[in-house]
Amino acid sequence: MSLAVAETVEQIKARNKEFIDEVLKVYPDKTAKRRAKHLGTFENGKTDCGVKSNIKSIPGVMTIRGCAYAGSKGVVWGPIKDMIHISHGPVGCGQYSWAARRNYYIGTTGVDTFVTMRFTSDFQEKDIVFGGDKKLAKIMDKIQDLFPLNKGITVQSECPIGLIGDDIEAVSKAKSKEYGGKTIVPVRCEGFRGVSQSLGHHIDNDTIRDWVFDKQAGKPARFESTPYDVAIIGDYNIGGDAWSTRILLEEMGPRVIAQWSGDGSIAELEATPKAKLNVLHCYRSMNYISRHMEEKYGIPWVEYNFFGPSKIAESLRKIASHFDDKIKEGAERVITKYQALMEGVLAKYRLRLEGKKVMLFVGGLRPRHVIGAYEDLGMEVVGTGYEFGHNDDYQRTTHYVKDGTLIYDDVTGYEFEKFVEKVQPDLVGSGIKEKYVFQKMGVSFRKMHSWDYSGPYHGYDGFAIFARDMDMAINSPVWGLTKTPWK
Repeated sequence: MSLAVAETVEQIKARNKEFIDEVLKVYPDKTAKRRAKHLGTFENGKTDCGVKSNIKSIPGVMTIRGCAYAGSKGVVWGPIKDMIHISHGPVGCGQYSWAARRNYYIGTTGVDTFVTMRFTSDFQEKDIVFGGDKKLAKIMDKIQDLFPLNKGITVQSECPIGLIGDDIEAVSKAKSKEYGGKTIVPVRCEGFRGVSQSLGHHIDNDTIRDWVFDKQAGKPARFESTPYDVAIIGDYNIGGDAWSTRILLEEMGPRVIAQWSGDGSIAELEATPKAKLNVLHCYRSMNYISRHMEEKYGIPWVEYNFFGPSKIAESLRKIASHFDDKIKEGAERVITKYQALMEGVLAKYRLRLEGKKVMLFVGGLRPRHVIGAYEDLGMEVVGTGYEFGHNDDYQRTTHYVKDGTLIYDDVTGYEFEKFVEKVQPDLVGSGIKEKYVFQKMGVSFRKMHSWDYSGPYHGYDGFAIFARDMDMAINSPVWGLTKTPWK
């Protein structure tokens, strides 16, 4: 059962402070002092969540972050479907050489699309000693022979590449010229760089700027533009999310000329500087390139949130505000069209979920963006935090969380388990590393990185799936067969 709902906000804040103090007691003094900066409780009126972020994790303390290579290969470049992404380095350190998120795409795998295929230079000891430049060049030649319909190549460098000094830029430039100007992008995303996978996102944004946008400078547009052209930025099409987003935007009136990275192509990347508005989903991973396009090309950008009917309506109106009355009327038409569907979903699930408490710990934007969807169902998010958030992420989170919400940045496995044990939520939403830990504790769980093999969760149709999945997780009869530690 959840904790008593009769608690005042001040009681909740005091209780959260006790939980934090108890967690910190197990650490050595120096470690406790450092971790204390990352744990806190949100207080109304503050412009941030009161926690430190984007700081290197403490060695020896198990956290849930990814590295710069994961942010590049697994997030930004990896889902671009008609390019081949080489994991350059030892096969063992490239988890994203073997698996990926559910970045859905349209195409024929192995012919003109390659998202679920894995390419690695499989570094051996001799490559560390003598360098891998020649091997990389041979791999590119082999790719050209085996997959002639690929539209480009990226080189995703793993840790040893930066350590031994391979010149992936020179190889990429030479091969691009040899292949008639094909886009070949060297990405310096070695895992040791930076604090977390967040730097991988930033590096990728810079490579898109330097190796894609700048190459198109002065070239004529490949299509006739309209006043309503928009680009979807930072949607990775997890379970089909970007498709749901595109449906709503085009129903409203704008024309989507690009979406990336999910189901995205190199041609769409090249077309994006011709958009009239960039609509940004994942602020953390793509705000850099959005700001660049605003500064260089004069393209405004706007964040949107398509989780839950309240935030969908708010976002549609925000996007429409950048256009004329035709699009504004389209936004109201779309909101009205789906109102009956949303009323039906809420009538079915809200009574089953009302008052249930949720704790979140995810990456990207989900620790704040999904809060509105839970609240639409009558649920309450009592704790949230980011794996690799920055200060501006927590500033944006203040617009979503309630007074007294427990906040934890780069939470350790131990801390998260103890917080869940103390707060006793009805549902935890986090990642695969946490899923089975909490299910074995008897706590219902949803994997909020890739929707637990479900989805999409974006859009009106997606909210119906989201509501069903949360109900299925919390109200499954299986929880009657097990006990949580606090019982």
